[in-house]
Amino acid sequence: EITKGLPGYYVTPTGTGKFPAVIVLMEAFGLNNWCKSICDRLAQSGFAAIAPDFYRGTTYAYTDVAGAVAKLKSLNDDAIMSDVGKSLDFLAGKSEVNANGIGVIGFCLGGRYAFLTNTVYPTKIKAAISFYGGGIDAAPGNPMGQKSLLDRVSAMQSPIMLMYGSEDQMIAAEEHSRIAAALSKAKKRYILNLFPQAGHGFMSDRRDSYSPEAAAEAWMMTTGFFSQNLKPKKQK
Repeated sequence: EITKGLPGYYVTPTGTGKFPAVIVLMEAFGLNNWCKSICDRLAQSGFAAIAPDFYRGTTYAYTDVAGAVAKLKSLNDDAIMSDVGKSLDFLAGKSEVNANGIGVIGFCLGGRYAFLTNTVYPTKIKAAISFYGGGIDAAPGNPMGQKSLLDRVSAMQSPIMLMYGSEDQMIAAEEHSRIAAALSKAKKRYILNLFPQAGHGFMSDRRDSYSPEAAAEAWMMTTGFFSQNLKPKKQK
């Protein structure tokens, strides 16, 4: 438990020390074994990792899109950010974690929330990575009930990296440019990577949309970006 009533998955690298840490925000399918495997991979790369369970124990099979979407629609942005805040507090209380080196990464549903986290907790997060986060610039009245987050980019203080697949049927290419324009106008540090021949969910080796080449390259970028921004800078 991250805190009373909020389950989660927490893993640390082997050895002792003050580790940088990453909050991992799940896909719409819940805190499943794939999401846990991302935490495990981060730990192998030297980062403590925690995944809060927004669904409180419920997961959906990748084939049950209708169930996952119905659950996603029931979520409230403020409640999710409260869970993220509890995860930040949890990490801050861990002696093995460097509380000045915390990042956030999210996929799908969690990709949008990683973007939002970077605006809600600008002083506590040092880097954010958003994988195919649908609804970052959602149109009013969209079927998922999501609000656009672009009116909040001025609050960001930390660099963000946005990852998209060119064949993602859920996020229009035009949305990439609107997000980039908003970040550029606000003079925020960002990277936007587009992976050709990759679709929505390309990072998950348990989904039909898995793209091994894009996933391998994106993971190298992920660990590099976090190493650059979360680990203490070596003095020259």
